[in-house]
Amino acid sequence: MLGEVRLERLHAVGRELLEPRLREVVLDPVQHAWIVHAEIIDRAPDGHMSHSAHLQQARVPAMKVVMLHSALGDSRLWKRQVAALSAEHEVVTPDLPGWGETPLPTEPFSFVDAVAEHLPAALVGNSFGGAVALRTALAKQELISRLVLIAPGLPTWDWSEEMRTYWAAEEAAWDAGDFDLATQVNLDFWVKPEHQDEVRPQQRRAIELQSAHEEPDVLWPEMAPLETLAIPTLVVVGEDDKADFRAIAKHLVEHVPDSELAVVAGAGHLVGVDRPDELNALLRSFLSD
Repeated sequence: MLGEVRLERLHAVGRELLEPRLREVVLDPVQHAWIVHAEIIDRAPDGHMSHSAHLQQARVPAMKVVMLHSALGDSRLWKRQVAALSAEHEVVTPDLPGWGETPLPTEPFSFVDAVAEHLPAALVGNSFGGAVALRTALAKQELISRLVLIAPGLPTWDWSEEMRTYWAAEEAAWDAGDFDLATQVNLDFWVKPEHQDEVRPQQRRAIELQSAHEEPDVLWPEMAPLETLAIPTLVVVGEDDKADFRAIAKHLVEHVPDSELAVVAGAGHLVGVDRPDELNALLRSFLSD
């Protein structure tokens, strides 16, 4: 598996639903700048015209939400969230390079650049997808209205012996060419038994894609300090997740200025699979706040 995997606030005040996926809104100056950047409206023709006057009758799409999956599966892991959010938002669930329907590139590539193709938007990520979302947010803050990090990885984290032991077992299975075993190692470590049959084909597909040829270099932008992140951020972690990820969640809310923490009872690493109703409620509230 890829080495990196191993180791707006566009909350416009919607006053009335005018037609499916459209709202009439009045934006404050920060929201106005964001929506002009998104090319949803033109800049005000009169420099002296107030933003509210310019946008009094503006109709804009419901918030676009891009959701980045865990390394354990692909975009199908979000099916419960897509069903819950699509009535109010434009939900995009891409397969990251090396997962699902997206082959692993043969040349050096950037996960951040791949995600940026879907922006501007609110950005949600789980696990490795959360790590990618965080790196993308730090590099391209002007394109992200809201950020949700669900059990994200953190590149600078000092991982526990439990995590190192797991990675060693996964790597041994890969080196032996036993991809069924590698899949099961991941499922046993991360996925609750009742969901393993759902996740197994997604994880096996990822292994097939990532073993198809030599791994290319992954290009990452320099990681800015967490304290520079100026995007409203929700950090979510399962109460039953690994200790490292519970600690990372607390670390993030201590260092990201405009952030809050939600711990979901009864959920492990895949919060949206284990406790979809609880996560969906958190997302609805945060994205519309």
